[in-house]
Amino acid sequence: MSPGKFISLEGGEGAGKSTQARLLADALRGHGLEVVITREPGGTPGAEKIRELLLGLGGDGWNPRAEALLFAAARSDHVERLIRPSLAAGKWVICDRFIDSTRAYQGGGGGLTDEDIMALHRVGSEGLLPDMTLLISVSPEEVARRLTRRDGDETDRIGGRDADYHARVQQAFEAFAEAEPERFVRIDGNGAVEQTHALIVQAVSPMLERAS
Repeated sequence: MSPGKFISLEGGEGAGKSTQARLLADALRGHGLEVVITREPGGTPGAEKIRELLLGLGGDGWNPRAEALLFAAARSDHVERLIRPSLAAGKWVICDRFIDSTRAYQGGGGGLTDEDIMALHRVGSEGLLPDMTLLISVSPEEVARRLTRRDGDETDRIGGRDADYHARVQQAFEAFAEAEPERFVRIDGNGAVEQTHALIVQAVSPMLERAS
């Protein structure tokens, strides 16, 4: 049995990653593939507990170093218990956020070095990277409209940080995509859900053809 494929969806707040992950999973199942859809932080019982610590409302939050350590611990459990076994069983794994979110949020936004974050990833998850990372980019104006509709006045601890923080996050994502074109595919997420989904299916099609 050939191993499955690992696809992550990345982007800032309001990019529509969760919706697009579900739509992509449905499209892949339509090709007869067995698909696991998951998220970070989370995906396993232990990692979901860490998610509550990281994103729960209230409290003073964590400094960027503590955040990075917690994300690395959650990811280690996620990779060990869900992602690697699923790939070994020939399943395709679709993940809403992965290591690049830590690189962008705790690195680009929080000021940690990419070297330190990736060192944690090598220890915790043996350096596992997706076969493809879909970076969904949305304009700040469209993000603001979507978040107002989605969250109203309430958001999670990290999503609620100021505009400068989120601008640094987006700049980091763009820098990763520029530096790693063999893994990243940029997706214009400003259009309707169906338009973004069509772009994602187009991006994934070559991988499907190689796997068939």
